[in-house]
Amino acid sequence: MKAIWQKSAKAGRRQVAAYIRKEFGVKRAKRFRQEVDDTVNQLLRSPGIGQIDPLYADRPLTYRSVIINGLNKMVYRIDGDIIYIVDFWDTRREPVNQARQTE
Repeated sequence: MKAIWQKSAKAGRRQVAAYIRKEFGVKRAKRFRQEVDDTVNQLLRSPGIGQIDPLYADRPLTYRSVIINGLNKMVYRIDGDIIYIVDFWDTRREPVNQARQTE
C-alpha cells in the first residue's frame, strides 16, 4: 500500500503545523509531524482502522477518518492498494463547513 496526499490535505496539515510551531515552538511542531507520520504508517498496515466518517456519508465513495493527538482529523479513502488522504483539519473548527470544502 501507499499513501497519496491530496492538495487540500497537504494545505490543512501545513496550516496546523504552522499554528503549532507559532504557538508551541519548533519541538512540538516536530512531534506533531512525527505523530502524523506514525498515523499514516498505521493506516498503511491497517487501512480500515479509521471510522467511516458521517460528515462524508452523502458522497458516493466511503471516507474514513482518524483523530491525531486529540485535536486534528485526517480524512481518507481507500482505493485498491492506495490510501488517498483527502483532508486534514483542526477539530476545533466547524466540521460541517470543513467537510463541504473537500471534494
